[in-house]
Amino acid sequence: MQYDLAVVGGSFAGLSAAIQVARAGRKVLVIDAGQPRNSFAEHSHGFLGQDGRTPGAILDDARRQLLAYPTARVVNGRADNAVATGSSGFEVTTDGGEAFGAARLVLATGVRDILPEVPGLAELWGKSVLHCPYCHGYEVSGGPLGVLATGPMSLHQAQLITDWGDVTLFGNGLLEPDAEQALALERQKVRFEPATVTELREDGASGLIVHLDGGRTAGVRAMFTAPRNTMASPLAEQLGCGFTEGLLGPVITVDDRQQTTVPGVYAAGDAARSMHNIAFAVAAGTFAGVCAHQSMVFG
Repeated sequence: MQYDLAVVGGSFAGLSAAIQVARAGRKVLVIDAGQPRNSFAEHSHGFLGQDGRTPGAILDDARRQLLAYPTARVVNGRADNAVATGSSGFEVTTDGGEAFGAARLVLATGVRDILPEVPGLAELWGKSVLHCPYCHGYEVSGGPLGVLATGPMSLHQAQLITDWGDVTLFGNGLLEPDAEQALALERQKVRFEPATVTELREDGASGLIVHLDGGRTAGVRAMFTAPRNTMASPLAEQLGCGFTEGLLGPVITVDDRQQTTVPGVYAAGDAARSMHNIAFAVAAGTFAGVCAHQSMVFG
């Protein structure tokens, strides 16, 4: 079946794009692998009207609302391949061998975090090891907080998080501030710990014990870190979309209407911007859907 729009990725950006086009009566397909990046988070915060709900519950409601439109369809599966097919648009093939044609594509494929290789960290990711203070800072505020260095951006992250608690920046053998950077940290009352972090463990009281090289330990309520990320899907590269180096990894290049460097292919969500949260994803997905629809109307 030929669709007007195929959206790859059925999380916040993808569903927001799809519902705009479904409301125009166009045939819309969403292909979703069911692996949202924030699946580890128990609660979502800072998203207007949904504060405190689980990301999964918000997405379940969003899918039901999308599928209330008779021209919308959701297929569970991973999109493995996408190609341009000339005047008819694009063809997307899933891991189940199904192929779908569409006049326009929205890539809402997300990114994959490359977590620091610290024992215990992966098990605590999204719980007491966190990325975004705007999403989770309030819940852990008012006490000692850590920032685990992953690169130069960690200096910025440590200074930012001082509004939520008393911050120690753990250099972890990767970061040594120069004189100017050390002064900036001092102005924000950020303590710098140069030792390598050898393990993170829960302390049994909703906090973390940070084990350091040499046998020392430190206690924090939560550890923030900014892992580098990479594309979670090969589709943008397969289609020949351009990339821009973002703050923590590559992002799909889009113009002021969310269109990639490939005409007819739009992108939204974490894969297409450096700053990530649900509200940003919903806004960009909405605009990508609107612009994709308008391109079909006006050519």
